[in-house]
Amino acid sequence: MSRQVALEKTEEVEEIKRLIQQHNVLGVASLQKVRAAQLQELKKKLRDNVNLRVVKNTLMRRAIAECKEKPKLQELEGSLSSSNIFLFTNLNPFKLALLLERGRVKATAKAGDVAAFDVVIPAGNTGLPPGPIISQLGAVGLPTRIESGSVWINRDTLVVKKGETIDARLAGVLSKLNIKPVEVGLLLKAAYDDGLVITEEQLRIDVEATKRNLMEAQAHAFNLSLNTAYPISENIIFLLQTAHRRAFGLALDAGVFTRETIAYLLGKAHMEALSLSERLKKVEGKAEKAPSESAQKG
Repeated sequence: MSRQVALEKTEEVEEIKRLIQQHNVLGVASLQKVRAAQLQELKKKLRDNVNLRVVKNTLMRRAIAECKEKPKLQELEGSLSSSNIFLFTNLNPFKLALLLERGRVKATAKAGDVAAFDVVIPAGNTGLPPGPIISQLGAVGLPTRIESGSVWINRDTLVVKKGETIDARLAGVLSKLNIKPVEVGLLLKAAYDDGLVITEEQLRIDVEATKRNLMEAQAHAFNLSLNTAYPISENIIFLLQTAHRRAFGLALDAGVFTRETIAYLLGKAHMEALSLSERLKKVEGKAEKAPSESAQKG
């Protein structure tokens, strides 16, 4: 019997080695608090891109030790604690982490779970009849009243903050109110990508913040290229327009006749001539008026 078990383990190690060799990325995710139904659903969603396998850590260590052609793969052993599921894929590990993050779902809390967000119980009708529930709600800090045969919560109340542990009493109340304050799903602990081990902290990316940073960096780079007149495909139209405006303005100031400036220069000359004509009329009028005024005085 023991020989049969040993043979099965050897075959499993060989299968793991084959999967490691066939894929660029090996991810390690914790199986703690992951529901079986959710795991099956995730397997269906990722089956075209990811091979998910539950493997004992001892067998994974053996397979890793025997994959000599994968540089620095042994560094992944630091993540082989507790129950794990292993993900074999050619996807970018950051994309894989995002897929797993988006696959997480809200679930009913159990004692010892950690709140995934600030949990605020809204004011209003709980739909629950009076009874022991009143003292249970009060025990977790919820002010209540009885109205129309139901228990009502008087005001919006924060009962647990994000990252705080939920005790058994609060978990029971949240369950009765049908509030799901925890998120369950796979979360990458680490990923090996063709010679590089990426940690859980490095895999966590705030997509929206990253987008904003990239947009700001692009705007700064674009402005710098404009200010230094460094031509690239993104700014060439703006640079040519700026150059044209400056050349046009210089030609106008210098009175240089070109196809673009001739109409403006002639128009300017015409306006100046009209202005000069008006001034001459005023000067001539004053000149004619001066002798007549002198004659009257005489």
